[in-house]
Amino acid sequence: MPAILTLTTDFGLEDHFVGVMKGVILRIAPATRIVDISHQIKPFAVHEAAFVIAEAYRWFPKKTVHVVVVDPGVGSARRPILVEAAGQYFLGPDNGVFGMLYSRNLHTVRHVTNKRFFLHSLSQTFQGRDLFAPAAAHLAKGVRPAQMGKRVDDYLRPRIEHPTRTGTRCWSGTILKVDRFGNLITNFHIEEFPAVLTRPFVMMPGVRTIEKLMTSYADAPAGEPVVIAGSSGYFEVAVNQGSAAEMLGCGPGSPVELSIY
Repeated sequence: MPAILTLTTDFGLEDHFVGVMKGVILRIAPATRIVDISHQIKPFAVHEAAFVIAEAYRWFPKKTVHVVVVDPGVGSARRPILVEAAGQYFLGPDNGVFGMLYSRNLHTVRHVTNKRFFLHSLSQTFQGRDLFAPAAAHLAKGVRPAQMGKRVDDYLRPRIEHPTRTGTRCWSGTILKVDRFGNLITNFHIEEFPAVLTRPFVMMPGVRTIEKLMTSYADAPAGEPVVIAGSSGYFEVAVNQGSAAEMLGCGPGSPVELSIY
């Protein structure tokens, strides 16, 4: 079976960047099947990219190679890394973008240093093309992860998906992502906070107080923000036929407070 390689970036689709990365991959591994997960990550939004890849990888077969390039530190001293987890491979910058992956799986992390698997002219501004794409293509062709570089233990481990307890019945969380419809996906997961389904609660994204839980978007009163248990398992703040992000002025990284009574 041809190898599967996915791409997740904040490059958008207006420029040539995504197409160039695909060209590099196909020159090295022409039989590779390339899947676009998303190129519409908000620029530099590492937490949003972490959520997107954490939700996507579980639906791919073993040996899939995932490239994630959302990198505010491109050209700096931050390291390129290769993560082996869940029987799959993940290439990207060591900036916390794989933080949710770490918390869910046993994993091995390598510092990618073997220049045999880079392009010869390594740019400081387009490492998606010159480093991550060619390294991923070589993995797709069967290069062993150990050939990429040595294992490391001092990689960044942000606790993205775990809210912080601030009181007996209170927690502080964050917005992981705003989807295309303006829904605010929080890091409060139904498995950790099942009481939201059965007890009175108050969720505060920004300064707005929300106390209603609905089972679907359509059940919510039009124009009113409500809480919904989303398909990812995380609670979302949604507005029926509207954008919660626009109404509440929140985005990825915005704080969310939860109180359960």
